[in-house]
Amino acid sequence: MELFWKILLVIASLAMIVVVLLQKGKSAGLSGAISGGAEHLFGKQKARGLDLFLQRLTMGIAGAFFILSIVVAFIVKSS
Repeated sequence: MELFWKILLVIASLAMIVVVLLQKGKSAGLSGAISGGAEHLFGKQKARGLDLFLQRLTMGIAGAFFILSIVVAFIVKSS
């Protein structure tokens, strides 16, 4: 059973890497990070289509990764 959870954790981590790499960059450099963050905060840029799907998929996979990490840590500790 422990092996099953570890394999799921590896699959989730690889999926998160792939999804993050598929996303395009918002801005370049430090100045882009500051202005891009402000624009995102105040809603001037709204993601549509594939970008929105990839953002939501990233959040879902990240949540699954965190939960699986906790589950695997609990199983390894208890065995």
